[in-house]
Amino acid sequence: MNEAIERIVIVGGGTAGWLAASRLASSPRATAGHLSVTLIEAPDIPTIGVGEGTWPTMRATLAAIGIGEAEFLAACDGSFKQGSRFDGWVTGEAGDRYLHPFTSPPTAPIGGLLAAWQTSAPDLPFAAAMTAQAQVCDLDLAPRQRAMPEYQGAANYAYHLDAGKFAALLASHAVRKLGVRHISDHVVGVARGVDGGIASVATRQHGDVAGDLFIDCSGHASLLIGGELGVEWIDRSDILFNDRALAAQVPVAPGSPIASQTVSTAHAAGWIWDIGLPGRRGIGCVYASRFMDDDAAEAALRAYIARVLPGAPEVSARRLSFPTGHRARFWQGNCLAIGLSAGFIEPLEASAIVLIELSLNALIDNFPASRAAMPIHADRFNELFRYRWDRIVEFLKLHYALSRRPEAYWLEQRNPAHIPPRLAGMLELWRDQPPSIWDFPRVDEIFSAESHQYILYGMGYPVPANMTANDRATGLLAETRQRGRSLAAALPANRDYLDALHPAVSTAAAR
Repeated sequence: MNEAIERIVIVGGGTAGWLAASRLASSPRATAGHLSVTLIEAPDIPTIGVGEGTWPTMRATLAAIGIGEAEFLAACDGSFKQGSRFDGWVTGEAGDRYLHPFTSPPTAPIGGLLAAWQTSAPDLPFAAAMTAQAQVCDLDLAPRQRAMPEYQGAANYAYHLDAGKFAALLASHAVRKLGVRHISDHVVGVARGVDGGIASVATRQHGDVAGDLFIDCSGHASLLIGGELGVEWIDRSDILFNDRALAAQVPVAPGSPIASQTVSTAHAAGWIWDIGLPGRRGIGCVYASRFMDDDAAEAALRAYIARVLPGAPEVSARRLSFPTGHRARFWQGNCLAIGLSAGFIEPLEASAIVLIELSLNALIDNFPASRAAMPIHADRFNELFRYRWDRIVEFLKLHYALSRRPEAYWLEQRNPAHIPPRLAGMLELWRDQPPSIWDFPRVDEIFSAESHQYILYGMGYPVPANMTANDRATGLLAETRQRGRSLAAALPANRDYLDALHPAVSTAAAR
């Protein structure tokens, strides 16, 4: 039981599998020659590719695996993401809109900032008062100038991307530059060791592939963690109702603006995502099948496309069904589930890819030295990620629980029976004091206190009455408004930045 962990076998490709392969193969253990990485990918299973949004963590991930920012943007038809905008989520009436940006409010006690907002800038939305990024987003500007070092910007940012192209870029990079062994084949069996762990997986054409640690990236099929090891699935559809989506890719005219944020527009039984890329917009309708049938969802999707892109060509829409929930444990024996095999919650706020990144960070930073140490690492990993899944469920529910829309779907969303007890308690607490680090104390919280503030006060939650403004807070908000004007004058449009990037990358590649 003291054998060193030297052979990593990843079952499944896509974003999860190839991110795992790239991160592990570029880790210090692998570069020192102490770790080999093999990825087995079925040749005829397409990438689901619904999630096209990332978090700012992706910049550090790409830098760690050695992919340049310009190369990534060009190869993945990528664009910049600076947050999420929510249209129609509060009342559904004209002008109902708020922003969850990636830049935090000024560094000062939030109580004073809230009071200063209400006294010195009451006509501004909360996000516009707290960060210059709101103005950058309103103007469809890039978060950086091209002369800046890669992965640095004037505002915090992530990316929108073509998920299929992203997986292909990662696969090429992992195999050509990081030494990952790629086996294109079907897994048809699993062999267990004397300790009950996985000893090897059998493939149809390449025989048995042995390993010390197995990463299950097989998606909803969950071949190892669910199918072989039988780890229980925890259903969270009693809290988050959406279980279907229609996804379309709509071409855009050359030179058209590219939004700086994901736009999420509420409808009668769910919401529609709208993600701008240089060559197209990814638009999809998320809905709950018990409140809306497939035909009505498609009608809602096509009505939205006709409204925001008049004259756009008719495009097909891919129908997807998904479970809402996660595994009871994510690391069982010598098998770790990452990506859809670990769980899936609707794509609101783009938590899927950041969970992959955080899972890999936790594994690499706390890599087990031997099989004997693995149960300790597994227990700690499972506790941490159960905490993270619970917080994600609560944060997404917050968007629904604060709505005042009148449709049956929205009424049921805010039924107390469907609101997690911890969230219900927090909502009571936040009437007296704003969200703070005391409510979200973990390192690498996916959705921080600041994120909760943007949703609460963006949706009109009452500011606690005992907050007092001060000169410092008022001055910081004035500086924020001035910074917004400065950035508006200095930053290029997304379209201009990205259009200029592509020929430059092509020229560099040809040299």
